[in-house]
Amino acid sequence: MSPRVSITLADGVADIRLTRPDKMNALDDAMFTALIEAGERMATTSGLRAVVISGEGRAFCAGLDMGSFARMAGGKGEAGSASLADRVHGIANRAQQVAWVWRTLPVPVIAAVHGVAFGGGFQLALGADMRFVTPDARLAILEIKWGLVPDMAGTQLMRHLVREDVVRELTYTGRVFSGDQALAMGFATRVCADPHAEALVVAREIAGKSPHAIQAAKRLLNATADHGVAEGLILETQEQVALMGGPNQIEAVMANLEKRAANFIDT
Repeated sequence: MSPRVSITLADGVADIRLTRPDKMNALDDAMFTALIEAGERMATTSGLRAVVISGEGRAFCAGLDMGSFARMAGGKGEAGSASLADRVHGIANRAQQVAWVWRTLPVPVIAAVHGVAFGGGFQLALGADMRFVTPDARLAILEIKWGLVPDMAGTQLMRHLVREDVVRELTYTGRVFSGDQALAMGFATRVCADPHAEALVVAREIAGKSPHAIQAAKRLLNATADHGVAEGLILETQEQVALMGGPNQIEAVMANLEKRAANFIDT
């Protein structure tokens, strides 16, 4: 497997880990590729019953790699506008597939979150069926900090989890919230001291149930929640493409990189 991701299979459970601990498992191009390939590999793995996804080291995933933001400051994104617009994975583009692939996997997926889950890392966790988090985990819809919108399927994955006004407040402010707060809001399924260990226990319990019934249940629950999602994913991309490389988005990146107040324009 890629050096960005490791996969261990045992008794029908896949233990998938992001393995870039020196960068808090931040998302660079290689991590995008590794996560998509891991998800798509799981879709064709015989005997798979459940998946646990977690991060090694101090964090689940710190979001997009800082080097990617530096490239944005020069007018070059991690993926250009044309590639964002391309539906290269069914209804999803490449960035959206990093999170959406886990949603479409035929078996249940549990994200075990510790440390931080910011921006794209938070959206990756949203792609799972369940999220087990530590009480002191720090999570955020952080894209506004960089003058962007959540565009890794986050807008579609959040809409049935928490109240709309809560999603709006967190999206507009980029406010960091804790694992305990995530549970109260509805983003987290459980708060536990060791999310990875507890997620494996639950995954093994699921693996002991009828796989046909579990898969049918996931298909049914997804169908109920995802009505109109294709249109939502396209809209998500359209908004992001319009923002990327614009003067205010570049200013948001530069202000953060230079640790100064941003000077945005209104026109």
